[in-house]
Amino acid sequence: MGCCQSSTVDPIEDPEVAVPSQPEIGRGGESTLTNFSFFDLTMATKNFSPENIISEDGSDMVYKGRLLNGGLIAVKTYTIMAWPDPKHFVEEAEKVGKLGHQRVVNLIGYCCEDNERLLVAEFMPNDTLAKRLFYWRSQTMEWLTRLRVAYCVAEGLDYCNTAGFASYNNLSPYKVLFDEDGDACLSCFGLMKGIKDDQSTTGSVNPESVIFRFGTVLVNLLTGKQVPPSHAPEMIYGKNVIQLMDPNLMGIFSIEEATIVLQLGSRCLQYEDQENPNIKDIVATLETLQTITEVPSNEMLEMTNHAEVSLTQLSPLGEACSRMDLVAIYKILVPSNEMLEMINHAEVSSTQLSSLGEACSRMDLLAIHKILMKAQYEDDKEVIESSFEEWIQEVKDLQEVREHGDKAFLEQDFKTAIECYSKFVLARRMVYPSVYARRSLSYLFCDDPDQALLDGMRAQEVFPDWPVAFYLQSVALAKLNMNTDSADILKEAAILEAKRSQK
Repeated sequence: MGCCQSSTVDPIEDPEVAVPSQPEIGRGGESTLTNFSFFDLTMATKNFSPENIISEDGSDMVYKGRLLNGGLIAVKTYTIMAWPDPKHFVEEAEKVGKLGHQRVVNLIGYCCEDNERLLVAEFMPNDTLAKRLFYWRSQTMEWLTRLRVAYCVAEGLDYCNTAGFASYNNLSPYKVLFDEDGDACLSCFGLMKGIKDDQSTTGSVNPESVIFRFGTVLVNLLTGKQVPPSHAPEMIYGKNVIQLMDPNLMGIFSIEEATIVLQLGSRCLQYEDQENPNIKDIVATLETLQTITEVPSNEMLEMTNHAEVSLTQLSPLGEACSRMDLVAIYKILVPSNEMLEMINHAEVSSTQLSSLGEACSRMDLLAIHKILMKAQYEDDKEVIESSFEEWIQEVKDLQEVREHGDKAFLEQDFKTAIECYSKFVLARRMVYPSVYARRSLSYLFCDDPDQALLDGMRAQEVFPDWPVAFYLQSVALAKLNMNTDSADILKEAAILEAKRSQK
């Protein structure tokens, strides 16, 4: 999840909290940074309570806090290893703090005491682009709003570039936040250049990698899918807008406008630097698509309450996936001999599903394997019109291939399982999600997280609300060191799993 974002939980309600009263500031105006004491921020976040965590990225956390005047803040913590030199940390914070633009979240303070390194930003009340685009399917983001988001993000990057910040660390939908008016803006935390700078896709942090990342955001906006930067080019290669567009838009979009955005995204995703457009060209192109002067953002971005699921609430599978504990996942997924005899008739209980979440949170692949083996293809019944028996009859000619893959999967011969499942997938017009899930886990065991992620995404395409697809994606993303994305998808998986258990 992106920094400075909102949380559905607001545990900070104590008016007795003795923290400094930070003057109200409005975005778009330069202000002097406040040098908070560690005690101040400890009190504001209720001793950095786990309930106040609104984002996490490896060892770096973002907490929601409340100042004495009632103002909400976002507090990001860093390890001493990220900023060993306190002078460098303060200097970088001061530089970011001087920025003042409506498309960039304000940095309002910092703390640099002993080994503590913390940044304090204004709190964005309306969540992230990732949340609204990928997970809130009941409230599809309209096409005009998506165009507005692309333009606002480009404006923010253009301003940062002009102000001397040509790089932006790990630009993604998780770093795009919505303000109180529902307009998109960039998290200021992505502008801090420590020793943990972005090294993604096109090399070290540079303007070209930012452009590439922006191209990925455009692909996200077009498709409504969570596409990692490394897979964005192949996602759009050889496809037209009709093939790519988010089906949740129900065809309500301009083909001409979408084609312009697709062409712009394609140019951004070129690996050859000379073919990348510069940010001013991008702003100019997107500006021509702004057909409305005011977006009724608060109506379009109507808030929806979602229950937050903490890692302590995750099932064994979810927990194993969060730790990337492949052995634990395998243990959960492989049943005992007695369970193997019952597998064809077994129902998956809510506690067993939660075990999947726990295993995924631990990245325990053996535990995941055990759970998938126990579940068999039970969940696939929800995405097919015909009965499970009719589906078996329909693929009679391929049944032996799939069964050979299932046998290899059970015996942990994951290379053979991949071979068999791949033959099955290629020969089928429609493949049900459990096959993709099994092949995804097999890829994880074979140390191929890229392919595992793709199969997790394919399973989600077939079965959008299936927790298993999300859990496997979380493990693959963690293996790819995309820890923020992994943590967010893990939480979404746990939420979906909780909803299914209540049905």
